[in-house]
Amino acid sequence: MTLKSFISKIQKELKNKEEAKQKVQRDMRKATRLSKQAILFTHQKRFKDARKLLKEADKLFRELREVGELHPNLVYTGIVDGAMQEYAEAQTLLNLRLKNRFIAPEKLNVPAVAYVLGLADVIGELRRQALDSLRVGNVNGAEHCLQVMEQIYVELMSMNEAYMLVPGLRRKCDVARRIIEATRGDVTIEARRDSLERSIKKLEKILGRKRKVGKS
Repeated sequence: MTLKSFISKIQKELKNKEEAKQKVQRDMRKATRLSKQAILFTHQKRFKDARKLLKEADKLFRELREVGELHPNLVYTGIVDGAMQEYAEAQTLLNLRLKNRFIAPEKLNVPAVAYVLGLADVIGELRRQALDSLRVGNVNGAEHCLQVMEQIYVELMSMNEAYMLVPGLRRKCDVARRIIEATRGDVTIEARRDSLERSIKKLEKILGRKRKVGKS
C-alpha cells in the first residue's frame, strides 16, 4: 500500500470518529432533556408519559454502548456522565412515586458513580414533592418525603472511603443537608399549624355541644 492510501484510511477513520462523537453529543443532550422532562411529568403525576420518555432515553444509552464498542473513549465524557446521572435521578424518582422503593443500579444499567450522584439529586426533587403535599394540606405525605430524603442522605454519608472517591458527591451532600434542614422546618411549621387547627375545631365542637345543653 502507498502512503497516500495510508493517509486516506486515516482520514476516513478520523471522520468516522468525529461523526460518532457528534452523534454521542446529540444523543446525550437529548437523553438529558428527556430525563428532565420525565421528572417534570412525575411531579405532575403523568407517570405514563414519564415512562415513555425514559424508555426513549434508555434506547439512546443502548445505542451509546454500541458506539462504545468501536470508540470506547467516547463513552467516558462529561456529557455522557451528566446524561446518565439525570436518567438515574428520573428513574429513581419515578420508582419511588409508583412503587415506594428504590431501583437497583444494575436494572438501570448505569455506572455506580452516575447512580450515586443521581440519587443525591433526588433529594431536591423530594423537597419539591413535599412542598406540593403541604400546599394541599397533606402533612403525612410531606413527612414521608422528608423521611426518604433523610434515608438517602444517611446512606450516602455512610459510604466511608467510597464517599471521597465519587467526584462531586461531597458538594451534592452539602447541598442535600441544607435542603433537608429547610424541608424539616417547613414540615414542622405546617404540622404544628395543622395540629392547632384540629385542636381549635375540637374545642369549637365541645363548646357548641355545651351551648346546646345550656339552651335546653
